[in-house]
Amino acid sequence: MPGRISSVEETLSASVPKIFDQAQNSTANHQKNIVALHKLHLQAASFTEPVHNGRNIKLTGERAFEDKFKDMLCRAAAVKKGTSQGDRIVKFVGAYTKYINERAAETKKEQDGDEDEDEDTTASRFVDKVLTFLLSGFAAKDKVARYRCVHFLAEMVAHLGEISELLYTKLRTALFERVHDKETFVRVQAVIALSKLCGSEDPSDVEEGEPTALEVLLEILSCDPAADVRRAALLNIPLSLTTLDAIFARTRDTDTIMRKLVYSAILDQHCFDSDGSGMGIVHPRVLTIAQRELIIRNGLGDREPAVRQAAGSLLGTWVDVARGEVKNDESKSINDDVLALLNLFDLTESTVAEDALLSVFETRRDIFDHLEFNDDYWASLTPERAFLARVFVQHCVAIKDADKLEASLPVVTLLAYRIQAAYNAYQEDLEVAEQERVIRGEPTEEEEDARIDKEFVIGEMLKVAVHLDYADEIGRRKMFQLVRDMISQEALPESLVSRCLDVLRMLSPNERDLIRVVVEVVHELRDVGDEDEAVKEPADDGETNFGETPMPSRVIPKGQKLPEDMSPEERARTDAIDLRCLSLCIGMLERVNGTFEENSTLEGILGELIIPAVKRKELALREKGLICLGLCCLIARRMALNSFQLFLGQIQTAPEVLKLRVLQIVFDILMVHENDFMNKESGAGDRIVEFLLHVLDNEESDKVQALLCIGLAKLVLAGIVSDDQVLSSLVGAYLAPDTINNQEVRQCLSYFFPVFCYSSAINQRRMQRLFIPLFEKLAQATRDVDEDQEMVSPAQIAGMFVDWTDPQKAIEVQNQPTDEMIHIDLASDIARALFKDSMIKEDKKVLCQVLGRLYLPEKVDDDKVRTLKLLLHNLHSRRPIRDTSAKNALAKFDVAISKKYAEQLDGFNEEDYRQLEYLRDLFEFLDDIVPLDGGEEIDMPRTRARKRRSDSIVTDTTVSVAPDESVGSAASSSKPKGKGRGKQAKRVSGSDEDDDLSDEHVTPAPTRTLPKRAASVKKPQVVQVIDDEEEEEEEEEEEEEEEEEATPPPVQNRRRPGP
Repeated sequence: MPGRISSVEETLSASVPKIFDQAQNSTANHQKNIVALHKLHLQAASFTEPVHNGRNIKLTGERAFEDKFKDMLCRAAAVKKGTSQGDRIVKFVGAYTKYINERAAETKKEQDGDEDEDEDTTASRFVDKVLTFLLSGFAAKDKVARYRCVHFLAEMVAHLGEISELLYTKLRTALFERVHDKETFVRVQAVIALSKLCGSEDPSDVEEGEPTALEVLLEILSCDPAADVRRAALLNIPLSLTTLDAIFARTRDTDTIMRKLVYSAILDQHCFDSDGSGMGIVHPRVLTIAQRELIIRNGLGDREPAVRQAAGSLLGTWVDVARGEVKNDESKSINDDVLALLNLFDLTESTVAEDALLSVFETRRDIFDHLEFNDDYWASLTPERAFLARVFVQHCVAIKDADKLEASLPVVTLLAYRIQAAYNAYQEDLEVAEQERVIRGEPTEEEEDARIDKEFVIGEMLKVAVHLDYADEIGRRKMFQLVRDMISQEALPESLVSRCLDVLRMLSPNERDLIRVVVEVVHELRDVGDEDEAVKEPADDGETNFGETPMPSRVIPKGQKLPEDMSPEERARTDAIDLRCLSLCIGMLERVNGTFEENSTLEGILGELIIPAVKRKELALREKGLICLGLCCLIARRMALNSFQLFLGQIQTAPEVLKLRVLQIVFDILMVHENDFMNKESGAGDRIVEFLLHVLDNEESDKVQALLCIGLAKLVLAGIVSDDQVLSSLVGAYLAPDTINNQEVRQCLSYFFPVFCYSSAINQRRMQRLFIPLFEKLAQATRDVDEDQEMVSPAQIAGMFVDWTDPQKAIEVQNQPTDEMIHIDLASDIARALFKDSMIKEDKKVLCQVLGRLYLPEKVDDDKVRTLKLLLHNLHSRRPIRDTSAKNALAKFDVAISKKYAEQLDGFNEEDYRQLEYLRDLFEFLDDIVPLDGGEEIDMPRTRARKRRSDSIVTDTTVSVAPDESVGSAASSSKPKGKGRGKQAKRVSGSDEDDDLSDEHVTPAPTRTLPKRAASVKKPQVVQVIDDEEEEEEEEEEEEEEEEEATPPPVQNRRRPGP
């Protein structure tokens, strides 16, 4: 017997390595080698030894084969990732596992299934031994060994057959650990293996509180930091109703390839079942409207062309499959395919359907070329058919395809009759609905949907009417009379008013005629006297001389009652008519480009309708009245000057809805009439900016904050506002913890700051000047945030400013060369800031480390680099940095400066440099720095000179403070009682006085260092303070107290009462 065993081992030792050697060279011979290896396996399994006096047998041959097989696995486990030989061995092992399990199943089936299903077989014992061996390598220290073991398992796991419950539990637990491996490529293979394993998992067997395999995969799909791991989860996770939302969320993934794969590999490839017999789980007819719109909106709106192309390809597939089973019907045309696609979307609530249709026109030219719009098409319009025709016409106009446009558009007269018939039917339905409402109550949902559909169809036809050829005089007159009659109807829906005005503008020869028609309609609607007097003879055409229009009277028309004499029903009807008239005026004014003085007909409307509406207490009337007045101000300079104070007053007292409208008006007026309001000589611009910043600091509404930030950003970007305090406030709003959930603010400013800085070297210079004072304030604010708030770290703040001021990223502007000295000056500012004893070591460490990220130009001004070198030298001798990492970073930067500019620094003598008159301030600053002995701080009495300059936002005094008592940040001030969370952000972006709020009870600094350091950047205060506290401050100055009192807080933090 021992001889036979030895012969088996010799055979295996000679044959198995040869098979693996061939398998690693090519995959073409895998099938042949798998059969040969299986033959060796069966031969070895036939050798057994009896034990326990023949009662049991010992599987000696199988053990020998398994040992030799594991030896081959050990050799392959040392092969690094990416080596083709190792990958072929992995595939070979997986294929062999599949083969032996299939052969074992066939053998079992041939035995008629009489034997116990749980009986061990050669295949099951082999799989058990190999899995146990691979699981032992999951915890190996070597990352290559872990990778190969998990890779082997990922290839085998789909073909394991039946395994024991204990082994399954071990396998599941091991994979749960490896999906959190520190190596990305290990996690990728663990995710692949786990995704294949989760299909066999029974959720009822999972212990309470323990996640299922599917839940772990969903977490990895959403949260793993490596894009490769997320991709592996996306491509291997089972598609089900549970996983769809997580997969669709990846359309907003940070990785471009990941977003593209959602469309190309998941949605496009799984529209049908694997056998193509039925609709798959991501078929467009299976998805909900919300899911379809999310997919298309994110895909077509993606910033990467590759993702947009994948989304467009998906839409092309959806067109082909949208009709489902009736696709093969020969009677159906291309129009029916597109209409079936439009049925998948909500046409009235969003623009997703229009974007999808335009994408189909661009990517599927065959569909665009074969669309037809004959007379029969226009005879039976549904929302989808009207929508398709309108988008097709507008697309033809956009691409200037005159031939297709002419072939598609109906005759003017025909379309006018279609619109008239649809509107008459709509009015009849309204009358019937009103009668049924009296009898049955509110209309049903189906009736409301039918009304909305009819209104939508009319609106789409009016949009098409804008692009008609009105050379036909009969058709033009018919359309003009129709549209004029429609806007004269009180029952005309609000959504159709603007559509009618667009057509009316096309039909009017000039703006005066458009205004005349609208004014006539307004008077007709508001005239409630004798009907015979109200009826006017309609114009025989759409063109009338302006001189023929009588000037409207400012007095109340004959027969109209005063408001106090009306009943509640009459007053409600009058208010409804006024709202309709104001809507007409808004639509008209939005389409007028001439000045107010050129269209004197507007004077009557202004006095009779707009001004009274502004004075009304009803919110809806006042809102529309203010909008009308604001639009008038845009075309009337004198009116804007007279009415601007009215709008500012509304900002302080109006509710949120009205405040949003008024702020839009204010910013529009400032943009249009820049020279009148933002003139620096008059000082009015400074007061307006001060007021807007005051509102921003005190505002609690997220929408109002966002609108203020957007408006101020536009003014700054356009160069209308150049106040540094505005930039400081915008930076504060961008980084404040209280705006972390205000995504509109964050997105606006995240776009604004790079555009502002990179568009001009002057703008980068402004940001460079603001860096140090803002860093001091914001760094302190990061330490004062509440536990439940989050804020970016000081290192991130400094990194942002370094990136914004990088001269390499600035675009070239004509007659404005790039300023490459910005980072050199920024380094000098940082060096000056490091002299401050008030700055804690953590902030100094950040500033020292950020020096290594600064751009050092090839050519630099001699004086600038010598000044920087002088500051670094004195910093080392007078205020040495104690922190090791900060000290090393500073030394590294110093060496880089000395090495790069060695020629300019050669022969540099400080004594000669002192003789230069324009550097007197620098040396006075350095001479005022008192050297520290052994790192001890110096305590000196405070003088009144310190107090007079305590309002500076840029510099802080050299004081002896503990790290938690540092000054230089508004956020470090004591919080007033009764203030909510919203106050913290306001202090971050507050006014100049905020730096003084933490100056109480600090050790005074030498007086000689203060005048030069504070006076150079002293700015006037812009926030008013309550009178009684100003008097207290004057009394303190007169008494000349030695103890310094805290600076009074800004008005925005005192006027609001506590809870």
